[in-house]
Amino acid sequence: MITLHGPEGVVAEGQACAARPLPAHGTWLDLDDPSETETALAEAATGLSVPSRAALSEVQNSRRLNRRRDAFYLSTPMVSFRDDDLTLRPLGFVLTPERLLTIRFQPLAAFDTVKARQAERDGPASSVETFLALNEELIDRMADTLETTSDELDSLSTRVFTFDVSANGKARPDAAGSRNFAPKRRDLALRRLLRAIGRRGKALAKLRASLLGLGRILPYVAGEAEGWLKPEEKARFESLRLDVTSLDEFETRLSETVQFLLDATLGLINMEQNNTFRVLTVVSVIGIPPTLMASVYGMNFKHMPELDWAWGYPYGLAVIAASALVPAVYFKLKGWF
Repeated sequence: MITLHGPEGVVAEGQACAARPLPAHGTWLDLDDPSETETALAEAATGLSVPSRAALSEVQNSRRLNRRRDAFYLSTPMVSFRDDDLTLRPLGFVLTPERLLTIRFQPLAAFDTVKARQAERDGPASSVETFLALNEELIDRMADTLETTSDELDSLSTRVFTFDVSANGKARPDAAGSRNFAPKRRDLALRRLLRAIGRRGKALAKLRASLLGLGRILPYVAGEAEGWLKPEEKARFESLRLDVTSLDEFETRLSETVQFLLDATLGLINMEQNNTFRVLTVVSVIGIPPTLMASVYGMNFKHMPELDWAWGYPYGLAVIAASALVPAVYFKLKGWF
């Protein structure tokens, strides 16, 4: 979809955007998942080249940040905040003193907010102001997502370090008798913790990609377009740059927390495995002495005094039972099970 916006809302949509020259009050041409026809219309109307999705997905810095005369061609990966599982798709800007072209391939709430402001006649008046407004909204939403992720990691941290399993298989604070919980429930709870931590780590990686992209775009435009930026616009660029820097540092701390929780959860899994192996080892060791006793009295020698005893059979059973009981008591006193 292709739409031309101005400070007071929508100026033209679809085929109407192909008019030459474009209305002076139409400063922002938004291409939302454009078709080839819509791309051609935008190029014909503005005289600017509209980069393809493949071009916007390039990872080289020279591809993401370049200038052709007075037009800046900018791109960055951008997360969508409407899904629980954040999606990462390219976002492109073509910025000139008169026009702003945006090329995107997913719904972005930041764009809807700026459009709503324009519909209420409170929107940005120039291409640079629109560019700044969009970036401010994008950064605000990334900040909100990072704050939410921080709260979720705090909750996960509590679950990891007070790990126990309730009747429904979820983690709960430690309680007496925790060893009586079924191993399957403990395994299920650990799996849930591991998946939850992994999802947060995946989301942070996508947010970091978006922050890095904006962190390169903002100082690049502020430096290269200094000649046609107003003093207040320069101040807003600097403020956004500082915001991105602080969010990047915050994201780094959250990523370290994710790694810490991941290591702690894997440590819990290792302890659970060690407990299982310890029980199997104790059982096998306890079973060795009675097996030996039974083997001795099962040998077919001709002269075995115990075979002629009246109480030989009970004696043999008692020896076998004692040989199993003594190591079991020893291991119990040592706290092995």
